[in-house]
Amino acid sequence: MVEIQLANKKQEVDTQQQVVDNNPKKEVKELYDTIIVGAGSAGYTAAIYSARYNLKTLILGEELGGQMNIDCEVENYPGFKKIKGSELMQKFENHAKDLGVQIEMDKVENIEKINNEKFKITTMFSIYYSKNIILALGTKRRKLSIPGEKEFLGRGVSYCATCDGNFYKDKTVAVIGGGDAAFSSAFIMLKHAKKVYIIHRRDEFRAKPGIVNDMKLNTKVEFVMNANVKEILGENNVTKIITDSKDMSEIKLDGVFIDVGVIPNTELAKKVGVELDEENYIKVTPKQETNVSGIYAVGDVTNGSSGVKQMIVAAAEGAIAATSAFSQTRVCKNELKDGDCND
Repeated sequence: MVEIQLANKKQEVDTQQQVVDNNPKKEVKELYDTIIVGAGSAGYTAAIYSARYNLKTLILGEELGGQMNIDCEVENYPGFKKIKGSELMQKFENHAKDLGVQIEMDKVENIEKINNEKFKITTMFSIYYSKNIILALGTKRRKLSIPGEKEFLGRGVSYCATCDGNFYKDKTVAVIGGGDAAFSSAFIMLKHAKKVYIIHRRDEFRAKPGIVNDMKLNTKVEFVMNANVKEILGENNVTKIITDSKDMSEIKLDGVFIDVGVIPNTELAKKVGVELDEENYIKVTPKQETNVSGIYAVGDVTNGSSGVKQMIVAAAEGAIAATSAFSQTRVCKNELKDGDCND
């Protein structure tokens, strides 16, 4: 399954880190116009636009394809009625490469500004320099951090109903969460499972009322409210969960789909002084600028685009950031008052 594949890749990166710790980093002294950190839809689109502006562009991605490698089926990206997320990201990657974008699978460890002129980017393997930085850091799925969650990953525990739903034909599953994403997962599981429990830690849902009402009319759905899952149990595969509910302390089932939100990957942004909002998302202007001159941010890691977290929105932000970086980089014959070029 996808989650296991990603876990294996992480182990490979950890092994590489042990090797790198004992070897000096390669310093690439050539100055890039734009370095993009992150290789999802936002990062690739930023690179495509940057390359078309004839800027020397580099993508540094710890996981090429990003979150789309987990969200397996995409049905709402224009031009594709249905396509695997990983396949769509491969098309993005090929497009960027065809335009001359350099792509390196590497982990960025630190970013620092030098003499207010350029940035020094330190990765696991190398050191790079750039005039501009575009942060396309994405998010990571929030975990429950309970016994059994990690142990049964890929054997009854999943974070992607689209990816793994078909494994639970005529079985009993639970979806944990109370937002739109959790209800979307529950709708997907209704196509496969014979019974779906929706478990939420509060007495009301954050999901849109219309979606909640539709779910309440479905006889295959049972709600477990004011309940926290405390443990996931089984042998070779998941067989039951333990909750703190007085009425349903033990639920026998075959699968657990965890959809309790995401966490923005902002650790790197914090190091370089980028300002975050109260929910730890990067603050950006309509031009995707951060408070640090020369650093832009795009995609799900930002507070932009009215909080709409969709691939097409992330791609649009990537295009905007690349255009903003281009305006900063090129030499203009005529400048407008706001600093944009008029030629």
